[in-house]
Amino acid sequence: MGPLQIVWFKRDLRSFDHRPLLEASLRGPVLPLYVVEPDLWRQPDSSARQWEFCRECLVELRAALGGLGQPLVVRIGAIEQVLERAHRQFGVAGLWSHEETGNGWTYARDRRVADWARQHGIEWQEIPQFGVIRRLSRRTGWAKRWEERMAEELSAAPPRLTPLPGLDPGALPMAAALGLEPDYCPGRQKGGRAQGLITLASFLDQRSRSYQSGLSSPNTADVSCSRLSPHLSWGSLSMREVVQKSRLRRQALAVAPWRRSLQRFDERLHWHCHFIQKLECQLSMEYSELHPLTAGLRESNHERLAAWAEGRTGLPFVDACMRSLNETGWLNFRMRAMLLSVASYQLWIPWRESGLHLARQFVDYEPGIHWSQCQMQSGTTGINTIRIYNPLKQGLDHDPEGVFIRRWLPELAAVPPVYLHTPWTMDGRSQARLGIEIARSYPLPLIDWHTAAAVARERVWALRQQHGSRRSGMRSSSSGRRCKLPIDQLCLDFEGNTAVAQ
Repeated sequence: MGPLQIVWFKRDLRSFDHRPLLEASLRGPVLPLYVVEPDLWRQPDSSARQWEFCRECLVELRAALGGLGQPLVVRIGAIEQVLERAHRQFGVAGLWSHEETGNGWTYARDRRVADWARQHGIEWQEIPQFGVIRRLSRRTGWAKRWEERMAEELSAAPPRLTPLPGLDPGALPMAAALGLEPDYCPGRQKGGRAQGLITLASFLDQRSRSYQSGLSSPNTADVSCSRLSPHLSWGSLSMREVVQKSRLRRQALAVAPWRRSLQRFDERLHWHCHFIQKLECQLSMEYSELHPLTAGLRESNHERLAAWAEGRTGLPFVDACMRSLNETGWLNFRMRAMLLSVASYQLWIPWRESGLHLARQFVDYEPGIHWSQCQMQSGTTGINTIRIYNPLKQGLDHDPEGVFIRRWLPELAAVPPVYLHTPWTMDGRSQARLGIEIARSYPLPLIDWHTAAAVARERVWALRQQHGSRRSGMRSSSSGRRCKLPIDQLCLDFEGNTAVAQ
């Protein structure tokens, strides 16, 4: 078959608006390749729910590429070894992919691939797919460059791919074959470009009307939010096509409030890339406190971590949010921020430990957004205002009738509304009359959340008063890839929505 152009798919699982695929197809026969890397899926931020979404995207991508003439080829192993075998068997004329800002493991992996390509004299063309800019030294002009990238013409799929006869497309393993633990997630969104397009259409045509008003409450967010986050994270949709389609829809609308909702959504797509840019510039954010003086601030407590992760802290609204996340793989921004805040302040759990559990639960896990939020919500940036969520207030504000609590905590279904957010305050006579027993059917609170929050606030503020603030020259950690980007006062919704943290 002669030397091939290899298109390496990673988290860009589509054929439309895929410039590496189009450019490679103009230069000769293409080997479209996805490598299932067992070491990647053994990382502590990986989970079976993520792989199953990815796998569904791959099944659809294979079919789409097959319709063009050459289906996706899947191999299992280390990418360098797979590339070496392809080079020896066919010859590699060029290696193509999108730029990726993943986690620390994928960053190290990409450096090894770059070394392999240099050693073999093979040019590796990495093309940006987000608004993230490599080797950025200054933030000046970043927003303008993002707009320029989002305005670029969408790339059509190649009209045809040259068939590679006799090449086994390879099997797509199930999660268990990768050593991933069983992961019960019955409400998970389905992967694949077709599902992504359906979700985008329903949002732009109908659901976005209530976007701004409905994104904060878990009772409305599952409909009002875009729900595009896993499709953007795994690349079944491109950021560019979402931006362009949402802007066209906004221009066509005559209803001013609806236009404003889509304007807010557009702004949040911008912030999506902005936060990924932070990790691109400072890789250490995933592992180390942005301000080194906050290192070791909290101590591991496996019992508290397990209770929080399983939704049995004794705080009903917190537990309902966690159980919802565990069974669906998604939660709206405000509730994600609240879960991190409660873990970090009331339960005093290290941000890296709570962050890893949430990373595994999020089907839409995006490292650049996730780890920045973990540090912001736990107060380890050294510059952000300390905002400690009041879980009782959050429940009363966003689930006043207890609809969400009753849905996810059926053991509290019989509790009257006046006690539902604080069931431990119900007297024994009332419990007996209702046939329930708090502390046996549902746990008492692990901690006095109000006192715990006050103690946490004092400890964090004491550290800041001792070591100063941003204005007095307090500096953040300088390890890892780095550029001078401030950690903003805005908190990014993990599915692409920003809201002022409280």
